[in-house]
Amino acid sequence: MSEKKMTSSRKHHLKSVMLQIAASWLENEKKEIEEAKQAYMAENCPAPDLSGDQAALMDVCKKLHQALDKIDETRYDAEAKVTKANKEIDELKLKVVELAGVKKPALKKVRMSADQMLHALLGGKHKVTMDLRANLKQVKKEVKEESQEAVGDWRKNIEDKADRKKMFETS
Repeated sequence: MSEKKMTSSRKHHLKSVMLQIAASWLENEKKEIEEAKQAYMAENCPAPDLSGDQAALMDVCKKLHQALDKIDETRYDAEAKVTKANKEIDELKLKVVELAGVKKPALKKVRMSADQMLHALLGGKHKVTMDLRANLKQVKKEVKEESQEAVGDWRKNIEDKADRKKMFETS
């Protein structure tokens, strides 16, 4: 399968074209959202009629307060639904983890003596100590008797070597 590689200038051109298209889509999406907001506000929130006497304005204010109360109730209900849904999602995530099972981590190598292994396995029940070194045979080493002449005081040997040194010196 032979595929031709794209040149870097071609890649750069395609990337810039894709970015331009994406930018135009984002602009269109922003315009649509703004238009939807304007339509919703025009439908649900008509402009109040502020012409009239004080009693008419008081009625308008009361209606606005009642509308605010209804909106607050719906907002509170929506928040309660969202928090309840989030709690359910968290519980379901925990159930999924439980059903999938907990992955056991890789065990690390630990140096333990036989006594420590028995104590870890049996707890406080084990009374027997496995001192393997006690069961080994003891071997007595024979000490070689070295000649006393070589082991003697080093000061005595110096005098002998001084005579040898004089033999090699030329006068």
